[in-house]
Amino acid sequence: MSSIEVIGGMRLKGEVKIQGSKNAALPIIAATILNKGISVLKNCPKILDVLHMIKILEELGCETSWEGDTLYVDSTTLLDPIVSEESVRKMRSSILFLGSLLGRCHEATIAYPGGCSIGKRPIDYHLNAFRKMNVEETFTGSDNHIIYCRTNQIIGNDIFLEFPSVGATQNIILAAVLGSGVTRIFNAAREPEVTELCNYLIKAGAKIYGRGTSFIKVEGVQSLHDVEFTLSSDRIVAGTYMTAVAASYGDVVLRATPVRHLDSVIRQLKRIGCNIAITEDNVRISNQGRLQPIVGLSTQPYPGFPTDMQSQMLSVLCLAEGQSTILEEIFESRFQNVYELRKMGANIELDTRQNKAIVTGVDKLTGATVKSHDLRGGAALVIAGLAAEGKTIIQDTTNIDRGYEDICRDLSELGANIRYRIEIAS
Repeated sequence: MSSIEVIGGMRLKGEVKIQGSKNAALPIIAATILNKGISVLKNCPKILDVLHMIKILEELGCETSWEGDTLYVDSTTLLDPIVSEESVRKMRSSILFLGSLLGRCHEATIAYPGGCSIGKRPIDYHLNAFRKMNVEETFTGSDNHIIYCRTNQIIGNDIFLEFPSVGATQNIILAAVLGSGVTRIFNAAREPEVTELCNYLIKAGAKIYGRGTSFIKVEGVQSLHDVEFTLSSDRIVAGTYMTAVAASYGDVVLRATPVRHLDSVIRQLKRIGCNIAITEDNVRISNQGRLQPIVGLSTQPYPGFPTDMQSQMLSVLCLAEGQSTILEEIFESRFQNVYELRKMGANIELDTRQNKAIVTGVDKLTGATVKSHDLRGGAALVIAGLAAEGKTIIQDTTNIDRGYEDICRDLSELGANIRYRIEIAS
């Protein structure tokens, strides 16, 4: 089992480049099978989730290769449209192959997806939309966990989403681009990663309108073509490193930062006392004093404050001067970190009825052995370790590797005393 050891007390200083976007890469990798040819994805992050998606591509019959941070996918040949249960269990984003396989093959078999333990993430929105697009599904397996979908033709329709689900919006788009007629999505997710998927597909020949808005229209086309596409930088990695600077009283320049996608995060960091200067795609953030609390911070779909930044902000607010409240509106199990932060001396109460954390800032955190329960929660514990006195060991860091190329490398470049440890079970 891998772990990360952090010796706290070092102020982060210097510059670091932000990696390519995880949440943009995953749906685009699923989309590569639609063009029946070559996709060249530049600035693609070499993270565990991307490697899992590549493995699924190869199981389906595609060929892949790397050249630096550029991923090459040849999807000319596709075998049976079946995603192995083993692959699906490792990550939730594998469900996006359902839409792209239906678009290309008109059938798909996939298990119910796995991923982080941050709460229920049902795929009812996906399946309800597919039914309206002339898709039938059956469930098999011992507990009906295998989904088989088929259609003789994807037919466009009006889809009204009860909630602006990112995954459902992306899956509908993936199924619709090679379909017949027009698909209109109402209450579509507006996250930048949905826009990125649309940009990739448009560059490959798709007809998509309304990207970045809550109304998206897809006009089906007969085929897509080879495409070269550069992924944007990861807004959540950038936000994570910004909160690390805030917690460590640092002064850092983040290069290749997707500034326009970070407005809600930057606004809250300024609110607690950070100094932030923006020059094109570079962000300089510094903090020289004790931070101020926030009352009423609430996670929301984009452009609101992202749920993927809630855990990191929670670590920061543990050290603020006063009481803060965070309301988690997206996932009901995002507060697993509370129990770990308490081991480090944090003063946090949970209101489970409202899914709200009440944080009373303490003068200091103390190093402890804690466990990473999910991707962003693991990164947040690294932040707490940077700010704590003494040694912090974060166990089960495979979660962190799902979204960060090398968090120890990046933070070490900024002066942190941090390293990976390999622990051998006795």
